[in-house]
Amino acid sequence: MRLILASGSSGRRAMLEAAGVPFEAMAPGVDEESAKASLRAAGLAPRDFADALAELKALKVSNRDPGALVLGCDSVVALEDGTLLDKAESKAQAAEHLRLMSGKRHHLYSAAVIAEAGEPVWRFVDRAAMYVRPLSDAFIDAYLDREWDQARWCVGVYRIEGPGAQLFSRIDGSHFTVIGLPLLPVLDYLRTRGILAS
Repeated sequence: MRLILASGSSGRRAMLEAAGVPFEAMAPGVDEESAKASLRAAGLAPRDFADALAELKALKVSNRDPGALVLGCDSVVALEDGTLLDKAESKAQAAEHLRLMSGKRHHLYSAAVIAEAGEPVWRFVDRAAMYVRPLSDAFIDAYLDREWDQARWCVGVYRIEGPGAQLFSRIDGSHFTVIGLPLLPVLDYLRTRGILAS
């Protein structure tokens, strides 16, 4: 049985590689903007929003390669007032996101869905509570000047495995979840399917 990661995320690839998981990566080719617009219109809770996007990606690739297990993933940042933040489209928008999070707690939801033969067969959504310390405008500008090329691909504009760690005073939850994948539950499922030794 082969595993395909339906993602172009370097963080997710690095996690699976470091854990010794044999996999191939394939971009799902999903129109995320229209999918997100539909999900927002449906009024989904952040957890369900992340789960639906992960499922969409897994199914898209699974329909192309029905004989493989396909892992779809997505992460969503939800502010305390319920606002969902997308990946920033510009440095200016990234700075605005960091100002919105500054000195406050928000939640990050990371969803993983595994599909086989065009059907979801396993799913897991994890949540981390992220406490952003008060950030000065000078710090935000310097951080984005240094990190924008990497952090632009990260929901929340933080790359926790790099200087993004400096944004936080506290994190309650799994480091793996923050990077974008609830890795330990995924590994458990892969063991039940014989992709990893038990």
